[in-house]
Amino acid sequence: MDPTSSIDSEGSIHLQICELNAKISDTGSSTILEPQSSIETKNTSSTTVNSGIEASQTQAIRAPEKKLTLFALRLAVLEKAATGLGTLGFIWATVVLLGGFAITLDKTDFWYITIILLIEGTRIFSRSHELEWQHQATWSIADVGISSFNALRSSSHFIIRTFKKIFRPIVAVGNPRRRNSREIIAQSIHQANRKSWHQQKMPTRTWNSSEVPLIPYAPWVFISRNISKVLYWLQLASATACVVLSLMKLIERNFGEVSKGDTDKKNRKAALIIFYSLALAEALLFLLEKAYWEWNVIFRKILDEVSKECELEPSGLIAIRRFFYDAYSKCVYGSIFDGLKMDMVSFAMDLLASNSPDEQLMGAQILEKFSKSKRFSDDTLQKIGINLSVMERLVEMLNWKDPEEEEIRKSAAEIVAHLAGKKQNSLRVAGIPGAMESISSLLHISRSFGDAADEIAEKRIIFDDEHYSFWTFNHLGLTILKKLARDHDNCGKMGNTRGLLPKIIDCTHAGERLLTHEAATSSQILTVKRSLQVVKMLSSTTGATGKQLRKEISEIVFTISNIRDILIYGERHPKLQKLGIDILRNLGMEEDATERIGGTGGVLKELFNIFFKQVTDEKHKDVKIAAGAALSMLTFESKFNCLRILKLNVTEKLVEALEDPILRINAARILRNLCAFSGADSFDQLKDLIVAGPAVLQAIMTEEIKLQEVMIGLAACVFKFMTSWESRIVFKKASIQEAEVANKLVETLKQYKYPSVKVPRMRRFVVELAIWMMNDKKTNIRIFKNLGMEVQLEYMMDTISDIESFNIFSGTVGLSRHRTTIHSLVETAMQLLAGG
Repeated sequence: MDPTSSIDSEGSIHLQICELNAKISDTGSSTILEPQSSIETKNTSSTTVNSGIEASQTQAIRAPEKKLTLFALRLAVLEKAATGLGTLGFIWATVVLLGGFAITLDKTDFWYITIILLIEGTRIFSRSHELEWQHQATWSIADVGISSFNALRSSSHFIIRTFKKIFRPIVAVGNPRRRNSREIIAQSIHQANRKSWHQQKMPTRTWNSSEVPLIPYAPWVFISRNISKVLYWLQLASATACVVLSLMKLIERNFGEVSKGDTDKKNRKAALIIFYSLALAEALLFLLEKAYWEWNVIFRKILDEVSKECELEPSGLIAIRRFFYDAYSKCVYGSIFDGLKMDMVSFAMDLLASNSPDEQLMGAQILEKFSKSKRFSDDTLQKIGINLSVMERLVEMLNWKDPEEEEIRKSAAEIVAHLAGKKQNSLRVAGIPGAMESISSLLHISRSFGDAADEIAEKRIIFDDEHYSFWTFNHLGLTILKKLARDHDNCGKMGNTRGLLPKIIDCTHAGERLLTHEAATSSQILTVKRSLQVVKMLSSTTGATGKQLRKEISEIVFTISNIRDILIYGERHPKLQKLGIDILRNLGMEEDATERIGGTGGVLKELFNIFFKQVTDEKHKDVKIAAGAALSMLTFESKFNCLRILKLNVTEKLVEALEDPILRINAARILRNLCAFSGADSFDQLKDLIVAGPAVLQAIMTEEIKLQEVMIGLAACVFKFMTSWESRIVFKKASIQEAEVANKLVETLKQYKYPSVKVPRMRRFVVELAIWMMNDKKTNIRIFKNLGMEVQLEYMMDTISDIESFNIFSGTVGLSRHRTTIHSLVETAMQLLAGG
């Protein structure tokens, strides 16, 4: 089952899951074995050009909601003009006509004026309250406050449905076949309603304003959303009646006869014409406003158009309507320009701060859609990022565990995940008090430890689709943590958050059923992947913070065993295997963690199985390289791990791997560690490594940079197990003279006059091999002297750097000092040259 499709079907949340495609091009260990500068070099010119283009494109994007605010302004102009004319006509009738000519008015004119005033009073009253009722009725798409045309259609449909319900039992009895089909349809409708019911909010302690029964009798009629419809139709009827009455009097002009001597009735005709004209103009303006309203809403579908341009789903039409009514109300009740200041992001942030669950959900969903949109995300995230109260509100929502608030919580988690993607915003999110605890609450531990319980839990997780929400929240929480972990300080906060690391480690659990069963969903695999990525980032943290994190991660008893399961059963998921191996490599920087990994049964053996396995695709090749890097780290300065590896009888395969272009670097590192740290008791087992001598010498003479450094270091260790006679045989098999090697070493020192970041141990290994050669044969001392070795050593003494004093690095921090300082090595070599 595709988790995204299942989530989309319920209209609850959309997941955008990015794949981790980063590959380590060299040996997979550059971040540990080499010091990495924290300063990144970028093409500033191209970056500036791209940012300029993006900025211009962002500025060119017109906010779709501007159409609604402009529409609201135009409606407000017509509304205020009609209201002004109506007020003027009302004053004219009450002051001039009824006040000045009430006695002299004709009977028909008197009643016409009275009826028109009553009608207009009714319309003005209805209009003054219609917006309030309509505003409260904007929670249902089927409400008619926005469209009289839809009202008529929905009313007719209601009557037809009523008749169908009356006669349905008779038809069903007469036709069993159709009855069965109806039962199936009814059942599907019932399931759909039940599904939507779970997504709705349970009744709260306060009334929903659109459902308030104003009168205890017939409450289904006298509720607020129906009253808005009544007021709407009442206005149309009043305006239409006003137009008819005014036109009748203006056309007939039967205002009564005026005698020549009757001065009281001299201006009556003109006064009546003015009144009826004002009433007609006011009613026509109102009808024009309604026609303009209906034209844009029904025929042009401006609300649907804006909803589509805002990239909101059909349910977003409710939010668009709500926004429009707010803008229209501001234009009507305040300045006509007040609505122009509104935008969807600020509107959503205001809804988010509401106490109504419906408004909170609406605001959260708008911000979620906008934060995921390529067109609006930058502007949206910027506005949210500078509003601390909104960010605190979103972080607070992550703690909401009420099932009825699940949708709000998901949307809030999505928004926070996008916020954390921006470095500046991620620092602000992590700086909110209790933020890490809130994010930790998203991680749900669903596994019971124990054989039987674990099996049941795994089956439930794999086959029970009803529990997808846990995986969704786990994924969102891990995504947020992954983005926050890019900052060093945030990693420290994660480590200090109580209970967070065990939850992350628990999410890395992937047993045999999950890794090998075809029914396992991609969402479950991706959750495991995200958790491994977070652990990898935490374990690679530099400095004292990283040391503490690695210690805490390795002390969690399930860390190594979970990774072991991935190594054993995760052949179908090479990305998970690589992440797990990288974690083992990072943890191997700590001595205690190294011993825990080596002491966990099957880890070293499985790493070697992966390292020696024949593969063809690039993904599995990357896993092989990572396995070799992890083994070289786990054998470094670890006598017990070296002895464990020797018991596996893999030295012969390691020697053969020196010929493999993919494996040779890490194979050489592992062999050097076995020679250097296995102890004197393993001399007999390591004696067989003599056969690797020719390949090592040839690599020294032909290779460069990293491989040359590793091979020189391996030669300095391997040759210590040889006698002079055995070393001559090795040189002879390699068809290389000792003088050629000596010349290569001196040339290497000339090439690396200063310590290199890429090969920080190059000069050290050269001196170590030169010392062995001079101790092996006295004639080699004369060869080095003739080649100018003394001059190079003296220059080297003046350029020694602290970078050459460490074995491994975490970023730019050295973690393990060499037991023998490079100063003492150079002095030993110079003494040998002087003695010779």
